[in-house]
Amino acid sequence: MSRMVCQYVRHVGQKLVHRRGADTIKESDGLKIHLSATELVFLGVGRNLGAGLYIVLGAVAKYVAGPAIVICFSVAGLSSLLSRLCYVEFDARVPRSSSAYVCSYVMMGQLWAFVVGWNIILLFLIAIACTARAWRYAFDSLIGDRISQKLEETVPLHAPYFLATDADFFALGLVLLLAVLLALGVPESAWVYRVFTGINLLVLSFIILSGFINGDLHNWKLTEQDYPLATAVFSYSLGPPGAGGFVPFDFEGVVQGAATCFYAFVGFAAIAARERGDLKPQRSISLISLLMCFLAYFAVSAVLTLMVPYYQIRHHSPLPEAFLHVGWGPARCVVAVGVLCALTSSLLGDMFPMSRLIGAMAEDGLLFRGLARVYGHTKIPVVAIMSSGSLAGIMALLFEFSHIANLMAVASLLAYSMVSFSVLVLRYQPGQNLSKSEKTEEETEMELVPVGSPLDSVPEAGTSNILKSLWLPTSTTPTQKSGQIVYGCAFLLVLLLIILSLILAQRPSQVFSGDPVLTAVAVLLLLLITGVTAIIWRQPQDPTALHFKVPALPFLPLVSIFVNIYLMMCMSTWTWVLFGIWMVIGFAIYFGYGIRHSLEEDTEQHASLHLPNAGQKHP
Repeated sequence: MSRMVCQYVRHVGQKLVHRRGADTIKESDGLKIHLSATELVFLGVGRNLGAGLYIVLGAVAKYVAGPAIVICFSVAGLSSLLSRLCYVEFDARVPRSSSAYVCSYVMMGQLWAFVVGWNIILLFLIAIACTARAWRYAFDSLIGDRISQKLEETVPLHAPYFLATDADFFALGLVLLLAVLLALGVPESAWVYRVFTGINLLVLSFIILSGFINGDLHNWKLTEQDYPLATAVFSYSLGPPGAGGFVPFDFEGVVQGAATCFYAFVGFAAIAARERGDLKPQRSISLISLLMCFLAYFAVSAVLTLMVPYYQIRHHSPLPEAFLHVGWGPARCVVAVGVLCALTSSLLGDMFPMSRLIGAMAEDGLLFRGLARVYGHTKIPVVAIMSSGSLAGIMALLFEFSHIANLMAVASLLAYSMVSFSVLVLRYQPGQNLSKSEKTEEETEMELVPVGSPLDSVPEAGTSNILKSLWLPTSTTPTQKSGQIVYGCAFLLVLLLIILSLILAQRPSQVFSGDPVLTAVAVLLLLLITGVTAIIWRQPQDPTALHFKVPALPFLPLVSIFVNIYLMMCMSTWTWVLFGIWMVIGFAIYFGYGIRHSLEEDTEQHASLHLPNAGQKHP
């Protein structure tokens, strides 16, 4: 009996770490869409310059950071840049694919891939729901808030605070309409996307130029006396005054704002899902888009806080109302139209990659296989599009934008941290060149971590001396032992970084004020982190040539992981509760359905027959 239990546990463990064959990637791509470099840049810019710019900007500036929102976007942009650099190397290791999910499946194993994919799905769902709500707010501001008034009168939600005050059937209808448009085929909607993105860029240029003309530096130096004056003049609800000045909510506000502002930079996941291996400059396209979007965020956030005192910002429609505040009434309509175009292109840019990711996971058996069904010669995943669109529409119907934006930031930060971790450990593993012949399925099942070929497993002198093997490895190329050392050290580093980030996020004042206990703990953690990082640094790296390699390994991926974890630790408890519920649902699907129906089941059956190249194609 105990032997059967051990065999079952071993079998489940093999499934969790089982990696997909690289030669299955091309056949698993259900949608054959080839976009030029210019179209991909437009996709990245259009995806990023949506609700993050036009809605998150106002909410963070009003309630969290004040004029220091420009610093928030700088920190969030740095975190996104570090994550993207790691993703480019991760992507370069797997031919013909730019999907974080597929790369994780090939390089790290099934469970790792599911967690990455499940979190990116959440990212897209919330992005669509928030953008649809933002679209309604922008349109509503043009017609005098008539839709909001009607919804509050007819369909109020008398529910806990995490639900919206009213059921937004307008946003639900918008999401379903765009889902139907996308299901009809990308050629029919691509031209709409390009036109809307072009209008968005023109309006942004107008906002930046005219905003600096109407800006007032006094709004970055407000005092506590200015707030009572504004309260006496303006009848609508004002935000908290804080302490005034450029950083009215102190360092904690800047950090919390940076965590929320990461929402604005998650768009490179959309462009990554559209890139193709036959496009040579694809490795740098999303970096160019990221830089363009960062400059736009920095300029627009500066313009908004210069035009309007931070506590007077109308966060549901900040930019159109800002022009009304400075007396440029006609410009308000122009900006509102640009906002609507930007949000429409952002919706389209989110819905396509989400449905494609869901279809890919369903095709692999990790999600319900019916979601992978495609129709017509264009191979559009209609079931995935309509089901995911319906779910996103329900979220837009029930949830307020500000209540779930942080949930999306947690999902994206975790997914990108896993990518950075993957890059950190894979560089030190043997036998990671997928362009060469793959190992047999039977060999792969025998390992719980990626290991090298027998030729790489050279004898190492002094194996009895553990400290010597950690600091002075005898081989100049990665071996099984050195790879396992890096795996263990990397997991230990993540644990130490979580503890350090939790202390810095929850007790920053005590640490920096010299509290003896917390300061001693922080210093001890830093020393341990430095020592473990040095051990990883001493291990041999894989010499395989790649299109791109992250510089300054292992330090840059570790900085990326630390920044991402620190931002996650700044999230509220309720955000983590919602995220935990999402992950419980995901693991229930995976362990109840996915682990039994994944393609690896068929692969193992073929491998038991010792047939070459069996079980490698998708059904």
